Order: sequence, then structure tokens, then C-alpha cells
Amino acid sequence: IKTADYLDNGNNKMAIQQADKLLKKHKDLHCAKVLKAIGLQRTGKQDEAFALAQEVAALEPTDDNSLQALTILYREMHRPELVTKLYEAAVKKVPNSEEYHSHLFMAYARVGEYKKMQQSISAQDENLSKTMFLPLAERMVEKMVKEEKIEAEAEVELYYMILERLEKYQEALSVVRGKLGEKLTSELQSRENKCMAMYKKLGKWPECNALSRRLLLKNSDDWQFYITYFESIFQLIDYNWTPPAEGEHSLEGEVHYSVEQAVKFVEERITEEAKSSRPLRGPYLAKLELIRRLQHRGCNDEYKLGDPEELMFQYFKKFGDKPCCLTDLKVFVDLLPSSQYTKFINQLLGVIPLSAPVDGDLALPADIKALQQHLCVVQLSRVLGLYHSIDKTQKLSVVRELMLRYHHGLQFGKSCLKTELQFSDYYCLLAVHLLLDLWLEEGEELAVWQSLTLLEEGLSHSPSNAQFKLLLIRIYCMLGAFEPVVELYSSLDAKHIQHDTIGYLLTRYAEALGQYAAASQSCNFALRFFHSNQKDTSEYIIQAYKYGAFEKIPEFIAFRNRLNSSLHFAQVRTERMLLDLLLEANISTSLEESIKSMSLSPEEDDIPWKDLRDNRDLTVLFNWDPKDRDISEEHRRLSLEEETIWLRIRSLTLRLISGLPSLSHAFQPKNSEKAAENGVSSKIDTIRTLLQQLEVAMDSGKRFLEQTIQYPVLGPPPTRMAGFFSNGSCQCQTSLFYLVSDIYELDTNGLEDSTDIQERIGNSLKSLLEQLTDLFNKCKGDLIEVRDGILKTHPNVLENLVFFVETLSITLWISSYCDSVLRPFKSNLQKKKKKKKETSIVMPPVFTSFLDYVTELQTLTSNVIDHIKGLEVMLTALKLEELSLEDTLLSQEEKKFTKTVQGKVQSSYQHSVQEIGELLKKRLDTVKKLKI
Repeated sequence: IKTADYLDNGNNKMAIQQADKLLKKHKDLHCAKVLKAIGLQRTGKQDEAFALAQEVAALEPTDDNSLQALTILYREMHRPELVTKLYEAAVKKVPNSEEYHSHLFMAYARVGEYKKMQQSISAQDENLSKTMFLPLAERMVEKMVKEEKIEAEAEVELYYMILERLEKYQEALSVVRGKLGEKLTSELQSRENKCMAMYKKLGKWPECNALSRRLLLKNSDDWQFYITYFESIFQLIDYNWTPPAEGEHSLEGEVHYSVEQAVKFVEERITEEAKSSRPLRGPYLAKLELIRRLQHRGCNDEYKLGDPEELMFQYFKKFGDKPCCLTDLKVFVDLLPSSQYTKFINQLLGVIPLSAPVDGDLALPADIKALQQHLCVVQLSRVLGLYHSIDKTQKLSVVRELMLRYHHGLQFGKSCLKTELQFSDYYCLLAVHLLLDLWLEEGEELAVWQSLTLLEEGLSHSPSNAQFKLLLIRIYCMLGAFEPVVELYSSLDAKHIQHDTIGYLLTRYAEALGQYAAASQSCNFALRFFHSNQKDTSEYIIQAYKYGAFEKIPEFIAFRNRLNSSLHFAQVRTERMLLDLLLEANISTSLEESIKSMSLSPEEDDIPWKDLRDNRDLTVLFNWDPKDRDISEEHRRLSLEEETIWLRIRSLTLRLISGLPSLSHAFQPKNSEKAAENGVSSKIDTIRTLLQQLEVAMDSGKRFLEQTIQYPVLGPPPTRMAGFFSNGSCQCQTSLFYLVSDIYELDTNGLEDSTDIQERIGNSLKSLLEQLTDLFNKCKGDLIEVRDGILKTHPNVLENLVFFVETLSITLWISSYCDSVLRPFKSNLQKKKKKKKETSIVMPPVFTSFLDYVTELQTLTSNVIDHIKGLEVMLTALKLEELSLEDTLLSQEEKKFTKTVQGKVQSSYQHSVQEIGELLKKRLDTVKKLKI
């Protein structure tokens, strides 16, 4: 007990001493050995701990203390699979122990051994579960029902789940409606919701209708039941359903089956609402929903439900000061004819209590309620497209007005805590959206600096506003400045699943903009979450079994699968490995060691291509754009297609690089049998197959880019693919991998009869240098220039530089493979020369080609390094404060924020250029070593 206490208090050394004392007296005390092992594990002596634990495990202990202590130890070692072995042995020895069986079951769940968990449904084989496991489970539960052994709600839930998965919907319905269903009490309306689900599956529309009608009489604000009520009524109308002449309409009572009944029902709900103690939105929105459905079916106003415009106006009067008013009405704006938009907005403005304007001043709200109403109208104006149809001068005057209203509204939030948002924040956000229109649609360069200024100012008043931060992240990235983004993202404090849903905002740009250290860090954030999820989800599943929350188990399994097949997870894994190779391979470790440490192999592809899930939240940025400018399903589909093609190109590139070291293991030339034994000939086949696949992926990429797709500004960011093709990296990297194949051939055939191959290699090396020089030319030009006192940025210069460094690194890995093939040939030639005592021997052409190529490669790399130094000098010399901020839009106070913003972009560029320069210098050292 003392030893365990020491361990609990974190006093591991004393625990080890105490265990040693015990073991002196009783040298076979299993439990003491394991407790000592835990102490060793926690003091960093993992190997000793493991050896000691395995010594005990080999004896297959069955005492509870040893088993529990070993379980704790294995968990700390992250070896859950050893726990299963432990309890498998214990169950064999004590087959009647329910406790050990339970522990074994949980151990299987922890390592995801579903096949061994008979009770759980094998996700891999739906058929097996439907033909074997589920019927078995059904019979077991039926037996319990017959013997009246079902007592807990969890057991009824389980029975329902089994029947539902067996598609025995009628039986499931009988269970829920019968005596057992009375036990379903822990969730609100659990019974009704399950009945409704089964009625829908069975197509019992009369029951659906009657049940939803009954539930709406109880609570006329429950939106889901309005939807079912309308759905079922139109189904019944389409089937010409009429109630039976005698008896009940349906199992659930009275059924409505005509539009007249629906109209009357909705009107009655509105009348009832007037008597309610608090205002209810449901009945009013239901009326609009019914109008929308009738219009959709081609019925005009024959049912006299009223004019949508008037109904929306009345709704605004009732709920206009609530933030939900905008999202409620946004759904129904299609009911308004576009000719009525301006009239409708003016009608709304007319009922907001604003102060009387003095001498052309703005009419301003006197309290928060009026401010909320006004803000709702402004947002609606944007949704209706009224701000898109005006010209540049009008847009700027709207921005001015919105910012005035924003500043005025700050007075209402003086007592707000730092964590609360200011009431007028959305005025600022809307102003920024207008400025972004000017920047991106009309090429107004000043507008982007103004939008950053306003966002930074907004953030100073409302430091917790996530929308300000997200939009700042997006704009800084579009300008090519990644440095300020790191801090912004970490202040968002993204939790758990958000690393998958919004992580793309970070990982898409970090490496692309040359901030390698930050890129590693942002990949780590995401990967840490994905890896811990695999462990955590097992825990959740076990807890769900333990506490009988069976309906949660499939949800957890689906959640785990959704994350394991996440597109973002696959992207981050791939980019992280490419990044590590870029930063380390042949610099701090050899390429071979780097690939080995990542357990990479060209044959293996761990990306679940067929099941890739796009979990990105593409609507995380608030947006009041009209439908035709908003992100559509088509945009989502195209973005996923683009991301997948790009991932395929990156993943194949990584696999091709990982195949290089396996080729350069020397073997006897010309002896193909020996080569096949060494498995090298199959390695080159793998490389050639991957190269064909890369060509196919590149073709898909080219075809995709020909569509020149423009996503909405706040929609998904495009991938790096367009740059990869337009700057020539794509052609360059492909020809590099073809060169590998030629060098391999030279290696197998030897120097004597290979003039063709040598000539091919010589030509490839020449054209490679030309391609690299072209790529370098695309990296020339200033990153920032000042035109007419306005700052203009060229982030594509940065992106091209990053591609250059990456392509150069691949060039050097392949050159060192070439070097490793040519070196032995050269020393053999020199040996011959000594033997024959000849003064000179003719060097094969491939040597001269390679040496010339290395010399030119060195010159090219030095030139790029000089160019980067030039960029650094230019960035340092740029005096931002001298920019004539002839900006009529911003106040002097706001211009301070402009300076800050421009300073951040300048400093970020300096940082990127520095990191790229450092990496290139390291690469230059590797070029210098390439002397055969």
C-alpha cells in the first residue's frame, strides 16, 4: 500500500525503494514488481520498466492488483494492445469471472477490436452484422422481453436500435408505442420522436400528420413539427387520401388532409400566440413557410394567407430587435419581388425610433433596441443585394455611414466585459465587406488597407470578436502575410474538432508563404488533435458501454471514422512530411534516415481516397451576400475536387521521393537475377508506376484549372495548384522523376554500351537547368511597391520562391542519387587507369554533363540567394511612415491602425524572406558536396 501511495503522490523514487524492500522479503510478489515498473516508467527508464512488466505478464497473473497495475502501466506506455493479451490469459485461467470478461471486452473496445466484440456491430462488414450479429442480438433481447427481465431504459433503447438497423420498422414502432416504450423518459419527447421517425420510414403520413398536429397544439413554437406537418399534409393531398368512413382517422387521432385545414390551423396558432406570456416566432414563420410551399406548388394567393411583404413587415415590428430576426427573414426573402426591395427596406426603416437628424447629420438610435433593429435592416439590405448594385462613390459613402454608426454604438457597450461583443460590431464588419468588394471587384488597392484598419480597430474595442479575427486571418493570408495570423489564430483558442473544421485557414497558407517554423507548428496543432482523437474516442465508446448509453456508440464510431477519413487530416499528414524533408533531408540528417524515421514507403498509400470527408466549415465567416454571390453546393463540390487533386499530386510526390534511397543501394550491374533478389528492380517498377499516376493527376489538375473557377471571397480559399502549374514547378518536378528512371538504367547497364542513355541524361540535365532558371525568373520582382502613395503587394513572388526552394530540394535529392551512381563508375575507371599505366583515359560524356550541371546549379542557387538578399534590403529600406496617407475615409485616429497593419505585413514579408534565404543557404552547401 505504501508503494502505491508514493506513486499516487508523484514520489516515484520512494515508490521504487519501497518496492525493492518488499521484493527483498518476497521476491515473487507480482504486484510489487509492477508498481516498481510504474515508478521506473515515470522516471524515464522505459526499457527497464518494460522488461520488468513483461517478466510478470509472462507468468499470466490472475490477481486483481497485478492486473490493474499492469493495465495502468501499459496505458502510460501507450500500449493498449498488451492489456488485451493480459486479460485473454486471465479469462482462460478463470473462465467464470464476469469481471475479467468485462475488462477484456473494454480492452478490445479500446484498441478498436470490433470483430472480437461480438456484441458490437462490425463497421467493416454491414452484411455480417445484418445476417449474424443483429439477429443474434435481437433474439437475446426478445428472450429478455419474454422473461420480463427488461427493466432499464437503456435496454429498451438497445432493442429499438437493433430493430431499426434490421429495418424492422413496424416492430420498432410497436416497441415504442407499447408497454416498454413507457420507460423512454430521460429525453424530452423521446417516444414521440422515435414514433415519428418510424412513421416516416413506413410512409405512414396520416400518423405523421396527426402526431405533429398534436405536438404543435402542446407547443406551437416547435419548428421541426411544423415541417413534418406541412410535409405530411402535401403527401396526403398528392395521394388523394381521405379519412375512413368510421372510426379513428389514424393511430394518432385526427388528420388534416387539405390546404384549407392547414391554413386554418396556422391562423389558429397565431391567434393562440397572442395569449402567450412570451412572444413566439413559430406561428408567424409557419405562415410564411406555408406561403412558400404553396407558391412552390404553383398555387397563387387563392388561400388568402396575406402578402408576404406585409407579413415580414409585421414580423420585423415584433422581433426586429432580436438577432434571430435576420436569420429568420433571410430564408423568406425569395418571396419578395426584386422591384419591391427598396420600398420594403424603407418601410422597415420607417418604424425604427431614430433621433431626428440635425443639419444633415445621421438619424441615430437612442437605445440598444433601436440599434439592433437598424442593424437588422442594414444586414437585410446587403442580403437583398442593394449594396452590390451601387457605384464606387456610393459604396464609400455607405462605408462612412456604417463606421459612424459603429462608433456611435460603442457608447452602449461601455460596461461590456472584454469577453463580450460590442453591440455595434456588425456595422464595422459590413463596412469591411463593402471595402472587400471594392478591392477584389474593382481593383481598388487602398480598400484592402482600409478594411484591415477597420478590423484591427474593431478588435481593439471587442477583443473577443471571432469574426474580426477570422476575416483578418483571411485578408492577411491573401496579402501573403502569415506572421500576424499565428497570433490571431491562437487567440481564437480553437478547441478539439475545430482543428479539423477551421484548421484549413492556417495550414493552407503557412508553408505556401515561406514561414516554415510556423507551418510545422500549425501542422502539429492539427495532428495532435487527430492522433489524440483516436485514443479519446475509444474511451468514450467504453464509457457508453459502461453506462448503457448504447445509442451513442454508433455515433462515436461514426465520429472516429469521420475524423480518420478527414481530408484535412490527410493533407496535414502529407504536407507535414514534405515539410520535414524540405527542412532536414540531406541537411541535418540524410534523406534515407528522414524517410526511415517517418516509416514512409513508396508502395504504401494510407489515404482513404474513396471515403475522404470534407469536414471544413466553409461558412465560418459571417456573410450577408445575396444567394447568387454566396457559396453554393457547386462551389463546395468544386473545392473538394480541387483539394483532392492537389492532395493526390502532393501525396504521389512524397511517395516518389520516399522511393529514392531504396534505389541507390549498390548492387552488381548487369546481373539482373541478383538485382531481382535484392528487390531493387521491383523498386524502380514502383517508381515508374507512381510516375504514371502522377502524370494522370497532373492532367486532372490542368483540366480542372482550365475551368478558371472563382470562389466567393469568403468561400473556400483555392489550393496552391494554380501557382504550381503556372510557374513551371509542375513540369520541372515531373522531368526530375523521369531522370531517376534514366539514371537507374545507366546504373544497370554500365558505361560501356550506354551512349544513348548518357546522351539522354545529358540533355535532361541541360533542360532541367533551363526549367529551374525559368522558375527563378518567376520569383523576380518586388514584394511590395509604392504606387501613387498606395502600397501594393505581390504575394505570388513569395509563393513562387517557396516552390523554387522545394523544387530545388527535390533536384538535389535526385542529383545525390545520380552522384551515388556515378561515383563507383569513376573510381573503377581510375583503378583501370592505374592498372594499364595509361596517362589519360577518355571520360564518358555523362561525367562532363554532370559536372557542368553541378557547377551551373551552384551558380543559379547563389543567384537566387543574392536576389533574396536584395529583397531583404528593399524591405528594410521601405519607410512606411512616409506613405502619403491621403485617405479621406479614415480619421487620424484610424490612420494609426493603418500604420500598424502595414508594419505587420512588412515584418511578415521580412520574416518569410529570411526563412527562405536561410534554407537556401543550407541547400547551397549540399550542392557544393556534389563533386563526383
